[in-house]
Amino acid sequence: MANIDVLDMAGQKVSEIELSDAVFGIEPNTVAMHQMVVNYLANNRQGTQSALTRAEVSGGGRKPWRQKGTGHARQGSTRAPQWTHGGVVFAPKPRCYRFTVNKKVKKLAMKSAFSSKLKDSQIVVVDAVSMNEYKTKTVANMLKAIGADKKALIILPEVDKKVILSARNIPGVKTAQVNTINVYDIVNADKVVIVKDAVSKIEEVYA
Repeated sequence: MANIDVLDMAGQKVSEIELSDAVFGIEPNTVAMHQMVVNYLANNRQGTQSALTRAEVSGGGRKPWRQKGTGHARQGSTRAPQWTHGGVVFAPKPRCYRFTVNKKVKKLAMKSAFSSKLKDSQIVVVDAVSMNEYKTKTVANMLKAIGADKKALIILPEVDKKVILSARNIPGVKTAQVNTINVYDIVNADKVVIVKDAVSKIEEVYA
């Protein structure tokens, strides 16, 4: 088991915590992580693109000229794709890009993401994030003190509106709870800041 320092909001070490090898110490599986990142991005796609086919464009009911004898190529409608204002060939239509991933792959990907971040020394454990008021500056100062002032993911043990609303104004900073974290946010962050109480919950879910 790996030991990691627990810091306070001022960046000072207050204790140590032991991280479970079952979650934070496995050999990262890049294939599983990639699959979950693709899944997350695909599930976020709206799929609302739409264009009109020749059957849906208004007009074009009359044959523009007779079939033979004009010297022109034969035409049946002015809404055929080769005409200006004509329909689109194989026009895109609204569709769903969602797909599901096996539960075991999800679990493996999550453990791989955490293990990869710990291996690269990109996990910071904070004793607590307590705030008396909604104040973006407090969160910004804390992230600067613990060395996570770029792209950071703050994992909370439970919903804390003061922290969530105070952090959302900071570019590159996201907050999540143990039940809402995903592989994409972990991989995308430069630093993963985990509140101490959330560590045991993560280990309970994924170990």
